[in-house]
Amino acid sequence: MAKQISLNLDGAVKELINVNASFARHETFHPRYGWIKKGFDAAQINSKIFLQEDAPIRLGVGKNMASAIRYWCNAFKVLENDTPSEFGARLLGEDGWDSFLEDPATLWLLHWNLLKPSCNAAAWYFTFNIFRDNEFSQDDLFNALCSYRDSIAPRIAESSLKKDISCILRMYVEQATIKAGITEESLDCPFTQLGIIHTAGDSRHFTFRVGAKRNLPAEILVATCLEYASFVGREQRTISISRLVYDIGSPGMAFKLSESAVCDAIEQVARWPKSAISLSDSAGLIQFSFTSEPEALAGDILDKYYRRKVA
Repeated sequence: MAKQISLNLDGAVKELINVNASFARHETFHPRYGWIKKGFDAAQINSKIFLQEDAPIRLGVGKNMASAIRYWCNAFKVLENDTPSEFGARLLGEDGWDSFLEDPATLWLLHWNLLKPSCNAAAWYFTFNIFRDNEFSQDDLFNALCSYRDSIAPRIAESSLKKDISCILRMYVEQATIKAGITEESLDCPFTQLGIIHTAGDSRHFTFRVGAKRNLPAEILVATCLEYASFVGREQRTISISRLVYDIGSPGMAFKLSESAVCDAIEQVARWPKSAISLSDSAGLIQFSFTSEPEALAGDILDKYYRRKVA
């Protein structure tokens, strides 16, 4: 008997400003090692590269792969309309934070960038922000995604949703064949390092790993919390921990974190000399406070994190 999907989409439609109804634009390819840097560098030389007939030759990949590189670079926001973005330049430019994507922590930052407004990967946005089953099968996720599709873009074919779900699972789930050792396929799946989705007993069932993430640096998490506060705070200088963990579009949902994991990261960065952030407890409500503009502060924290890695 098929599992009945219970999906509350209240609030999901209100979030449409944050996500575009974009499905299956990845040509069935998940992002591979080297693609993001390759696409950014090519666009930095010529922002029209993806419109040229010889783009596959210049990129050294097949035609469909060239389209996938274009999609992922824009989806991760290292490009904006095929042109290097400010984020892309800070991350991948000359003397950038992580020009060759060598720090595994950068994968968390890219994962966040994929999901944050304006998100051009609707199935990813749904899976991490709106779908609330911690344990699920591929069919469970598909049926729930169909309900979401009906609310935002009912003309999208079910085949497109299946392609997205397959891509999500290949992107984040470590496959059994990979565990035996490093293979070419494992090197093509960098986001499996996040360990955010696991198989649950067999290859047909999955689970989100909720809680602290060993390879998620406090600085990356705090920077994303500040970015989220800048999206929703309306120039306020505080936001509750519960919003950072449970709200649609929050870092807690994107990274599948517990309240204690978020608090621990904030406390760690708050111990820096002259820190501009703190935690406060008012009548049992724990608040994240910051004394300057949150988006600029997020950039400063990322600068310090990557400079320390290089030093």
